[in-house]
Amino acid sequence: MKRRDFLKTAAVSTAALAIDATAPAGKGDSMNAPDKASGFPKREYGKTGEMLSIIGFGGIVVMNAEQDHANRVVAESVERGINYFDVAPSYGNAEEKLGPAIEPFRDRIFLACKTGQRERPGAEAEFARSLERLRTDHFDLYQLHGITNVQNDVDKVFLSGGVMDFLIEKRQEGAIRYLGFSAHSIEAATAAMDRFDFDSVLFPVNFANWHKGEFGHQIMEKAKSKGVARLALKALARQQWPEDDPLRQKYGKCWYQPLTDPREAELGLRFTLSQPITAAIPPGEESLFRLACDLAERFKPLTTQEDSELKELAAGLKPIFSTV
Repeated sequence: MKRRDFLKTAAVSTAALAIDATAPAGKGDSMNAPDKASGFPKREYGKTGEMLSIIGFGGIVVMNAEQDHANRVVAESVERGINYFDVAPSYGNAEEKLGPAIEPFRDRIFLACKTGQRERPGAEAEFARSLERLRTDHFDLYQLHGITNVQNDVDKVFLSGGVMDFLIEKRQEGAIRYLGFSAHSIEAATAAMDRFDFDSVLFPVNFANWHKGEFGHQIMEKAKSKGVARLALKALARQQWPEDDPLRQKYGKCWYQPLTDPREAELGLRFTLSQPITAAIPPGEESLFRLACDLAERFKPLTTQEDSELKELAAGLKPIFSTV
C-alpha cells in the first residue's frame, strides 16, 4: 500500500485506555494487547487505531554509541516488539545514530520527533534536518518540544504564520501524521491543549511527583477529558540527585536519580503504566531501558496496597517536579 493511501485509511477502533492506578491486580490486563509476533504489550494511541508498545525507545539510548552497537540495540528492540521510537534534535547525536539503525525497520515503527524552535524559519530548518538524519520522508508524530512558559513558548508558536502553521501545513502534505507536544509545566501544557486539538501530550507521570509533589494528575485529567492521547516521561525517576551521590557517574544520561532498586523500579514503572496512558519512555541509559522492557512484559496494574507502599516511599524523597 502506498503511504498516501495508508494515510487516508487510518482506522479508528476501540475506546482509549483507562486504568485506575489503584485497581486490583489483573483489572485492565486485557487492555494491554500483546503483539502477535513478540508478545510485547501494546495500547492504542488515542483513538487513532495505532497500537504502540507500552515502552518507548528514547533516542538518547543510542546517543554517543558506536553505530554497530546502535544498530544492534534497535534491531533487538524491534524484534522484541518495541515499535514506538522518540527522538529530538537536542539529544546530542541521537538522530544521526538512530537514523541508520531504524532505516531497515521504518515501515514497522512509529517514529516521533520534536522541534524546540519557536519561530518558523528555525522550525523549518530543524524539521528538514531531522528528516535527513533519520532517513525518512515523514514523522508519525511531531511534537513541540519542552513547552515551559505560556508567553515564550505557547504564545510564540501560535503566532500567525509561525511554527504551528508550518506544522499544520506539513501534516496536510503527509510529512506529519499526528501533532503533539512535550511539557514539564502544568500551566503551559494546559494552555497548549486549550489552543489546539493536539493528538497527544508527552508529560512526566511519576509516583513521587504525583504523591508528594501533587504534579501530573492535572494534565492526565485534562488530556483525557479532551480526548488527547497521553504519553509518559520519568516513570523510572526516583528523586533529585542527592549531593555527592556516587551513582551520578554510572548514570550520566540521567539528570535525576533513577530507580535502580528492583522492587522500587517495578512499583514505579507499574504506577506509571497503571495510569490512563498509551506508553512510557524510560531514561536514556541503555540498562534502564532494558530494565523497563523486562518489567513491562509482565505488567499488572498497581494494587491499593502497592500504591500505599509508593506513597510511603515518596514521603521521604525530593520529587523532580512539584507544585507544593
